[in-house]
Amino acid sequence: MKGLPIRRAAVLGAGVMGRGIAAHLAGAGVDVLLLDIVPPGETRETKSARDAFAAGGLKAALKNRPPLFYDVADAARIEVGNFDDDLARVAEVDWIIEVVKEDYAIKRALFEKLDALRAPGCLISSNTSGIPLALLTKGRSDDFRRHFLITHFFNPVRYMKLLEVVVGPETDATLVARFERFAREKLGKGVVYAKDAPAFIANRIGTFSLMYTANKMVEGQHSPEMVDAVFGPAMGRAKSAVFRTADVVGLDTLIYVTEGLYKALPNDTMRDSFKTPAFIQALIEQGHLGSKSKKGCYQKVGKAITTFDPYTLAYREQIKPRFESLGAARKIEDTGARIKAIVNADDDAAKFAWDCLAQTLCYSARHADAIAHDLVQVDNGLKWGFNWDLGPFETWDALGVAETTARMKAEGMDVPAWVDEMLAAGRASFYEGPLGRRTYWDFNRGEAVAERVSARTLYLPKSGDDPTLIKDNGGVRLWDIGDGVMCVESRTKMNAVDNHIIEMAHEVLARAGEFEAAVIANHHPAAFSAGANLALVAQAAAEGKWDIIEGVVDGFQKANLALREGDIPVVAAPFGLTLGGGAEICFGADAIQAHAELYMGLVEVGVGLIPAGGGCFSLLHNLQADGPDIDPVVYLKGAFMTIGMGAVSSSAVDARAKGFLKASDRVTMDRDELITAAKWHALGLARSDYRPHRDRQLKVGGRDGYATLRQALWGMVQAGQASAHDFTIGEKLIRVLSGGDVAYGATVSEARFMEMEKEAFMSLCGEAKTQERIAYMLKNNKPLRN
Repeated sequence: MKGLPIRRAAVLGAGVMGRGIAAHLAGAGVDVLLLDIVPPGETRETKSARDAFAAGGLKAALKNRPPLFYDVADAARIEVGNFDDDLARVAEVDWIIEVVKEDYAIKRALFEKLDALRAPGCLISSNTSGIPLALLTKGRSDDFRRHFLITHFFNPVRYMKLLEVVVGPETDATLVARFERFAREKLGKGVVYAKDAPAFIANRIGTFSLMYTANKMVEGQHSPEMVDAVFGPAMGRAKSAVFRTADVVGLDTLIYVTEGLYKALPNDTMRDSFKTPAFIQALIEQGHLGSKSKKGCYQKVGKAITTFDPYTLAYREQIKPRFESLGAARKIEDTGARIKAIVNADDDAAKFAWDCLAQTLCYSARHADAIAHDLVQVDNGLKWGFNWDLGPFETWDALGVAETTARMKAEGMDVPAWVDEMLAAGRASFYEGPLGRRTYWDFNRGEAVAERVSARTLYLPKSGDDPTLIKDNGGVRLWDIGDGVMCVESRTKMNAVDNHIIEMAHEVLARAGEFEAAVIANHHPAAFSAGANLALVAQAAAEGKWDIIEGVVDGFQKANLALREGDIPVVAAPFGLTLGGGAEICFGADAIQAHAELYMGLVEVGVGLIPAGGGCFSLLHNLQADGPDIDPVVYLKGAFMTIGMGAVSSSAVDARAKGFLKASDRVTMDRDELITAAKWHALGLARSDYRPHRDRQLKVGGRDGYATLRQALWGMVQAGQASAHDFTIGEKLIRVLSGGDVAYGATVSEARFMEMEKEAFMSLCGEAKTQERIAYMLKNNKPLRN
């Protein structure tokens, strides 16, 4: 079944959510009519004055950080207007999205007008965060009700995967299925089907967890720093943890949701958990609402961060809590195993973690049937809407359902009967089987049910015992993903580049006679590859083992060249952080199938080095136009600024603009479909007129280009904009990018470029200040300027 053909949409309301939705739709290629009310007051004679609120929303979207648009040029797809003059134009669109004030009377009046104006068959939805669908559609026409959904986006719309969908009893089932496919493939959203219950799924469980934790903190006289140390990455939660998350959301917004839940849930046994703690109320009364007011649970003062003390109700210096349980857990990479280790420890942090987590798991289980159609929706809602690594039921599985349930009951917690019934039926966990082929326990039917997965989603097995495994060298696995395609999956920390990936690249070439194509991909949540293994470089440099470093560089260069010059096409599928050597792996492929959220860059200068895996040549090659009359110095300048400034793309579109992607490279919106898309791309190349890319050459700036840029760089040093060591690095980078000691306009081969990259890289490794930069990055995870 094809996705819904949505080419034009009307977004009604240009506030934070409305403009975020409009920007995301525009980035997905949808033309948008963005409307808002006419500003009150006397100056309303001109159309532009009457459109001021919508125009202001668009302007705010363009200024937003992080960026709401993949490319600012997409803003041209958004046309602004107002409800008085332009509402009738909703008849021109395929989808109307209501995002006005969360007030039933306002929404009802607007829907009454839209019912008369919209074209028959036009999809209409509300972004309400909790007004019942039955109320929103009350009194509306049959066609309106058949085409109505609640589509609850999460903010910021571009970055939050979750889209909660509530379907009415009269909503057309085919429309729902086609909309889900559109949302997944074109918008990159993870659709979760919620029941028509207060706050739906993610906010119901997520805000319960947050508010229970905040109130429990006050009860136990703990510090916000301790709470955020516990409920951050250590427990598989976002880095913003509890109180930084509250600041980002906005304390007023958070309390609006929780107070609404308190009123809407009179029979909830944990209702008091939604009450506002006194210290948050004090912050709100002082106008300290979080990030938007520059003050909240935390406040930045110069370079320091201060904490609002929940007991003195004043800001103070931050403290750094240390707990044995958290320290030990840092060594555990697997999220489930790490959480289990923490909650089974015996210090204060562990006890606090257990209580808050266990209550959240019980609450999720008790209310799952009221808010969701199955437990998969609950888990996905929390993973995609609150950035949890594991959903509640996946977490429970990781802890061990039987033993954890027994502990909960011993401590007087309310575990619902259906969990006991599952255990009694001989089922030891909520999920069984590998991703893509999992079954889950259906709490309504009392039996295991196969999880519904898109046919376009391909999961690489977690187990090394899977029969599709071709080879595992300890850091990289090679899989047979069907249809004659291999997949290279890195499994090092942050998928750092080392000898494992080099070895596997040659394994791919050795098996070219058995397969048609290969892809390079992995399932890391945030990083395709964060770059080279700096620890290896630092240790070898400290010990003077230059042959080790040179061997890795030489092997990496040869592997990248060999992949691109091999007999089968290779497609890289980058996403998220794709830095340094990770970017160069992609350059070594024949083509790239990138996720829309791609933060790609050659950032080696930040640690006192330059790219040495072919990155200098490949970026210059991507940037340089064809033709006999080109000026290579123009492209030399562009490549130098990109590498020299350590520029990182803000999206796949931006990566193409910066030269990291070619015009022929492709972009996938849905991360879950990225490997499948890369596989199809590779097969498309294999089954057409694929020819290896051999003997690539470039017209270079030579000595003239080198002299021009070297002089400009020296000017930056003289002006205090660059250090002496920056000049050392930059001068070597310019020499490589200009093609070496050759004449302007000379042609230089890729192999020669790689020789120059290696020479410069090795020379810089021997510099004390480069070694200082590497050591500082490894220790502090940020660059040193020395």
